[in-house]
Amino acid sequence: MLGRVFGGMVEVRSRGSRLWTDTGEEYLNCGGYGVFLLGACHPVVVDAVSRQLHRHPVASKVLLESTVAEAAARLASVTPAGLTKVYFAGSGTEATEAALKMAVAQGKSRFISMVGGYHGKTIGSLSVTGNETYQGPFRTVLPASRLVTYGDVGALRDALALAGDASCVILEPIQGEAGAIVPPSGYLRGVAAACREFGALLIVDEIMTGLGRTGSWWASEAEGVVPDILLTGKSLGGGVVPASAAVTTAEIFAPFDADFCLHTSTFSGSPMAMAAVSAALDVIEAQDLPGRAQELGQRLLPAVREICERECPGLVAEVRGRGLLIGIELTRPDVAAEMLGALIEQRVLVNHSLNSSTVLRLTPPAIFSAGDEEWLLRSLANACRAVRDACAADVEGNS
Repeated sequence: MLGRVFGGMVEVRSRGSRLWTDTGEEYLNCGGYGVFLLGACHPVVVDAVSRQLHRHPVASKVLLESTVAEAAARLASVTPAGLTKVYFAGSGTEATEAALKMAVAQGKSRFISMVGGYHGKTIGSLSVTGNETYQGPFRTVLPASRLVTYGDVGALRDALALAGDASCVILEPIQGEAGAIVPPSGYLRGVAAACREFGALLIVDEIMTGLGRTGSWWASEAEGVVPDILLTGKSLGGGVVPASAAVTTAEIFAPFDADFCLHTSTFSGSPMAMAAVSAALDVIEAQDLPGRAQELGQRLLPAVREICERECPGLVAEVRGRGLLIGIELTRPDVAAEMLGALIEQRVLVNHSLNSSTVLRLTPPAIFSAGDEEWLLRSLANACRAVRDACAADVEGNS
């Protein structure tokens, strides 16, 4: 479908913030659904993966293998205190599946998730992804779960009062696929307090928001919240190899330590992915990419808002976000599609939002240069003018 929409363009090469097509056209990449925090082909990560590829790319799963232990220790060193046990996977939905099984093993099988939340599309993850479009065709096989309004602690407390201490709450600190929805200040802290009061287990999905994208290592840090299970992914593999993880306490992980066969996967913790994880975490820390994301976001968010208000009056409902997770909400789905196409015409790649047809998301790398910023803002202004003119022409044609 994307090939039909965008004329069959094929991407063949990428480096840093740039991407090239098979015809040699160069694009500024603010897409990738949050994968490219370090940019593409970061030399430190590529070198680590290349060395691992030539030394020992795939583990036997019979003997001990050191890269997974090293990566787990490295990841645990940057997660909140007490989260010391790591299960690695390849994609975000796999990490979610592992976390849900950890919850069930603790007797927490009554899942509560958020309207607009996104946690993946495999069966378990889909059951807590708050979108009927994706759930509907598979309703008959989905585990039962309860949806509550995101940002409303009172609604969550009501649900917990009904479900009791067998509950498991899963949510994002900032909703990504719903369109960069930032909850009210104090919301996550209120969620954590409610979970403690009712004896519920709390899973915080930081697959989109974590590792520095929102201006701190973890978005939940902003309210001092330490979940029972933390999910990470996207840029965990440095934009080179797919990697995700569920990180939890020794107590919650105990059943899986006692019987490792409870949850296994052939390529979980693969040596090449683990090399990428360790290298990516080193880069994020050494280059202070969380601080860089905060600094860039503090410039980009108001600049994007000002351009949209100036060049697209009446067509942009809101510009919101935190750090380098920025959502542009248009007034209608067709206007959002027009804006997406106009940005591509300006050689800028952004993503639509899977749970909101009116929101485009910018997830630029934290290694953005001054030239990249200028390219993005200039292109956005040009795209806004093109959309404004196209919408005006449509109105004229229909009058």
